[in-house]
This record gives sequence, C-alpha cells and structure tokens, in this order.
Amino acid sequence: MAEPAEPFITKSDFAYTTLREKILSGEFGPGEVLNQATLARTIGISTTPLREALRRLKSEGLVELDAHRDARVTELTAEEARDLLELRRSLDPLAVALAAQRRTKSDIQEIRAAVQGLEPLPSDPGVDDLIAHRRFHSALYRASHNDLLIATLDGLWDKADRYRRLALEVVRGDEERDRTTAEHHLLVEHVVAGDSDAAAAVMHQHVSTSLGAKAASRLGVSPVATPRALP
Repeated sequence: MAEPAEPFITKSDFAYTTLREKILSGEFGPGEVLNQATLARTIGISTTPLREALRRLKSEGLVELDAHRDARVTELTAEEARDLLELRRSLDPLAVALAAQRRTKSDIQEIRAAVQGLEPLPSDPGVDDLIAHRRFHSALYRASHNDLLIATLDGLWDKADRYRRLALEVVRGDEERDRTTAEHHLLVEHVVAGDSDAAAAVMHQHVSTSLGAKAASRLGVSPVATPRALP
C-alpha cells in the first residue's frame, strides 16, 4: 500500500482510521486476533505508528492489547449492550428535545438533506450505509447545540455500530423497516416544528426498538423501561 496521503497528518492517524473502519464495518470481527507485524505490512507502515493507533483504539474500547505483539478486537458483551441502550434511551430523546428548541435554519437544511433517501440498514451494511445512517442522527444531535451531549452521543454511536451488525443477522420484515423510516421522518417533522415533547417521545420509541435494543436482547439483556429525559 502506498504511503498515507492527505488528509491524514501522520502514519498513526492513517493506521487508526484504517483499522477503525475495518472493525466498525465488521471486516475484523469481535474476538479476532490482529497480528501487529502482519497488520503493519498490510497497511504499509512500521509497527511504531501501528502501536500508537492500537492504543487509541484501546482507549475507545474497540481493541484489547496483550503483553506480546498481538491485539484482539473487543468481544461484544451483554453488559456493554445494556449500558449503551440505557444511555441512549435517556440522551437521544434529550438531544432531539433540545434540537426542537434550538435548531437553526442551517441545522434544518442539514437534517432534511440527511433524511433524503435514507433507508433502514440492510442485512450486511457497508461503511457508506453506516455513514448515511449516522449522518442523520448526527445532524439531529448537532442541532441541540450542547457540545458535551453531542460528543457523548458521538462516542456511543461508535460503539453501537458493532451491536447493530449483530442485530442485523436477524432479517427484518417490511413492517419493521417501514416503521423505522416513518420514525425518521417524524423526528424531522417534530424538530422542525419545534415540538420538544413529540420529538423526544418518537426518539425514545426509536431507541427502544432499535437495532441496539435487538442486539441487547440477543445477548440476553431483559428490556428495562427507563424514563424519557427532557430538558
């Protein structure tokens, strides 16, 4: 592979982005061993920037490092699936409630652009599918104009992508997919209209029946009702 080019500033950035994409896309699956020497040759860098990249991925909970030279993609766990679901049931409704109060004209333009042509994730989503789905939710988050909340939800989204893949192993019917699409459009409608309560209610339902919730169920987490968070 050629030397990293812009917009990557360092080889470590290039390695981090490359490995992170492979993990989130499912190319490197949960529990898979990542041999550092092999990875370095494949990516076309030395082991020093690779180790820096792996340390960053470890800080995000995506890999584990042992005392030798191998890394391992972090396993999916029922506990993490539960934690993600509990946080998102509270924070996502809060974000869209705030968005309904604080959205600007440019926020509305971005939200409407992101929902255009957005389809529920297919059974084997590619990186582009995941990016499109994230773009929509990120547009809603950013419209809250709460930087700490946006950063927190962005971090949760990164971890949740791997659990979405687990849920997608079970084929969804047309009714479920249509409901997801309808909820996306309702979220836009309520945020644009400035209806905080309605936006939060739809988002709470959206998260509670989400792929993350299905993944948690598959891993043995019993559904637990949590109160909606409103500003």
